[in-house]
Amino acid sequence: MHLGLLSLPCWGYALVTLGLTHVTIASVTIFLHRHQAHRALDLHPVASHFLRFWLWPTTGMVTREWVAIHRKHHAKCETPEDPHSPQFYGIRRVLLEGAELYRSEARNAATLERYGHATPDDWIERNLYAKHVGLGIGFMLAIDLVLFGPIGLSIWAVQMLWVPFFAAGVINGIGHYWGYRTYAPNDTSTNIVPWGILIGGEELHNNHHAYVTSAKLSSKWWELDLGWVYIHLLVTLRLASVRRVAPKIRFNLARAGCDAQTLQAITAHRYHVLARFASTLRQTVLGEIHTLRARALPGLNEAKAQEALRHWLQREVGTLPERERAVLNQALRSRKLLRTIYAMRQDLTALWSNSATSKEQLVKQLEDWCRRADESGIDALQQFSWKLRCCYA
Repeated sequence: MHLGLLSLPCWGYALVTLGLTHVTIASVTIFLHRHQAHRALDLHPVASHFLRFWLWPTTGMVTREWVAIHRKHHAKCETPEDPHSPQFYGIRRVLLEGAELYRSEARNAATLERYGHATPDDWIERNLYAKHVGLGIGFMLAIDLVLFGPIGLSIWAVQMLWVPFFAAGVINGIGHYWGYRTYAPNDTSTNIVPWGILIGGEELHNNHHAYVTSAKLSSKWWELDLGWVYIHLLVTLRLASVRRVAPKIRFNLARAGCDAQTLQAITAHRYHVLARFASTLRQTVLGEIHTLRARALPGLNEAKAQEALRHWLQREVGTLPERERAVLNQALRSRKLLRTIYAMRQDLTALWSNSATSKEQLVKQLEDWCRRADESGIDALQQFSWKLRCCYA
């Protein structure tokens, strides 16, 4: 027997539930993530407060807590201090208990103090949203029951589980465990799928880790960031203004040398540079591992060695598990070509890591790097050197 104000067919209840949860996801990705945590866009007070209010009854999340935890995730990514790394907690725990990890870190006063700055601290935040979290959730339950009757309890339950599972579990878990990588930041972030619809574009997690302060998460023409579509709509309505998006890569096939502009471009696109380095050198590296297995080191586990080398091409050695570092060191000791590639990657990252070196010195180092690559005798490295000069203009 229907006891609510609204009587809908089964598909109608499903559509309403999907719509309500989607507004919540939009609030998380636009307000909490891109606006508050990374300041990638500015929101009109009307839009900002609506999204902040919506999160109060639908998630119970406090803005300062969420922002602080997320900023700490980026600052301590995949270290023991990362609040929700599947590399340390395991994929199962992050996927199924992501909300519990969030609540545990929210009780860490040091995290809130260090990373929760510049978040809302007005009267309504202090006295309602942050102080009475349970009241907001109960308010949503009452609305669902009044509107939809007993089935409103199921709608409410889905609302309460949607963000903890998809945002806290799927993005923080699978987004660092499985998927494809367009860029090579020093972590295991992945793009789960190229169409960011269900979680508002947050599925493009690797893109986000490459360009943290970009309001747009898609980078390829075939990728879809639904959150960016909503931001465009808010901009059209003059309810938002974009502060930053990822810079575009400019190509200049006629370029022969390196200059300050090249240095600036590869620094801005450093994670794209490293991803291109990895893809260009991958077959050469795997071929060397196969040679090791067949001739030099019969006891070497080729599958484990290939995995370790693939991971190293994408990340810094210090972030690899100890067993993979051991395999890498074994391979490096045995093959001069691998040592050359290893050294060239280290020198490449030094170009944007050494802040104490002048721009003129860095340009000279870049020129020297390209010269050594051209003289290495390694076809793939020579090919990458050419791409480096002409693709980052």
